Amino acid sequence: MAVAASGAASEPTVTTFQLNDEKTSEAELVAPADGEVIPITEVPDPVFSQKMMGDGFAVRPTSGQVVSPVSGQIISIFDTKHAIGFKLANGLEILLHMGIDTVDLGGTPFTLSVQPGDNLEAGQKLGSIDLSALQAAEKGTDLIVVITNMDQVEEFNLMRKGQATAGQNVAIAIPTKH
Repeated sequence: MAVAASGAASEPTVTTFQLNDEKTSEAELVAPADGEVIPITEVPDPVFSQKMMGDGFAVRPTSGQVVSPVSGQIISIFDTKHAIGFKLANGLEILLHMGIDTVDLGGTPFTLSVQPGDNLEAGQKLGSIDLSALQAAEKGTDLIVVITNMDQVEEFNLMRKGQATAGQNVAIAIPTKH
């Protein structure tokens, strides 16, 4: 798979994916941090484990450094910095939710180096989390990556479970053909 990007540093970057010179819209999802990759069904929050928000996976981080799980544009960052929404060139929408029940921490353990409108490559730095602060607040540290518009997904495959490094491919999503 080749990745083509265009645009000067001051312009938004447009990314298209090509396979054998034919446009394909599959999306690769990468681990947002070093740690253990688990299926979304193992996340200790029923909203995620029961796939109420969509399908995906989580990483139980061993490091507080966080990277983008996808190549796409940031469309939202919650005021509490615990969740970031992405839109991909193929139309898929991805949510990175950092920690369990972390909304009530008011953003304190999260330091972000991105803002809405930024275009990122999968594996590019987003910021960091103070994991010890989450543990002290008795909050789960799972970094959950979920596709929120599953009605547009033909196939989702979690290809890797267990230990992974930040930026390592762990899943693929193939949108429905229109």
